[in-house]
Amino acid sequence: MDSLRDAYGDTLVELGNEGANLIVFDADLAGSTRTSKFAKAFPERFFNMGAAEQGMVAAAAGAATTGVVPFLSTFAMFATGRAYEFVRQAVGVGHQNVKIVATHAGLTVGEDGGTHQCLEDLALMRMIPGMTIISPADAIETKQAIRFAYAHQGPVYVRLTRDKFPRIHAEDYHFEMGKAVMMREGKDVLLVGCGLGTSICLEAAELLAGEGIEATVLHAPTVKPFDRETLIALAKTHKAVVTCEEHQAHGGLGGIVAEILGEAHPMPVRRVGVQDQFGQSGKPEKLLAAYGVTPQAVAAAAKGSL
Repeated sequence: MDSLRDAYGDTLVELGNEGANLIVFDADLAGSTRTSKFAKAFPERFFNMGAAEQGMVAAAAGAATTGVVPFLSTFAMFATGRAYEFVRQAVGVGHQNVKIVATHAGLTVGEDGGTHQCLEDLALMRMIPGMTIISPADAIETKQAIRFAYAHQGPVYVRLTRDKFPRIHAEDYHFEMGKAVMMREGKDVLLVGCGLGTSICLEAAELLAGEGIEATVLHAPTVKPFDRETLIALAKTHKAVVTCEEHQAHGGLGGIVAEILGEAHPMPVRRVGVQDQFGQSGKPEKLLAAYGVTPQAVAAAAKGSL
């Protein structure tokens, strides 16, 4: 099991050593987001803005106009909820080179409860023109996503979690923006995931194999721009599609897949995710089960669509 937050913090330090133009902002949560690692290594390039997320976004957008590359971090609920207007106006409208790395997204925030479990961030951020969105599946991919964000010219939103994820990529894996990755090949049903959803899809594929159903698993780390071509090509060779995400089932990954296939190749699409509900306090694994974001739920959706 890998910590995506630790991978983020470690990569910030590596990039800080490689480039003097990297600065980091945090909203009094550096220990949780792991930007504390960068703060310790480069205190003169770290800015703790306190619980003032709107001001943090505005400051980062202003800093970007001087040629530095600002990363800003806080919990996803605050980055995309409390500060949304500033993200849209200060970062989006001006297409500023700001990197928003939000941690503690989804149900696996756990005991912090519904007020802190951001289940809407993908939907919110994909509405901002020009915003690149990445939802990594493990630490290996997180490191590469952060390096991509640093090198990319334009705003980027990276979605990380509090809980640890299973490692699904080999050490030689190469992240490519805008490209989905086939993790397993089958012929009956196409399972599409991002973030934790991909690990869930891989487990679901094993369950389905036990019942004689062959599933292809497609990992889509870049939520925007989405890999339309790969999705459509694979959909045409399968009988149904099931998506899985630790997010509302509409508006995020499931919404994107349904929109693309609704226009390009209409077919059965089932979306596994939170069904128009807020979160609640509990252990991550119990919350995932309670909200039906499990391998069993994906397998059931697949069987129900065939």
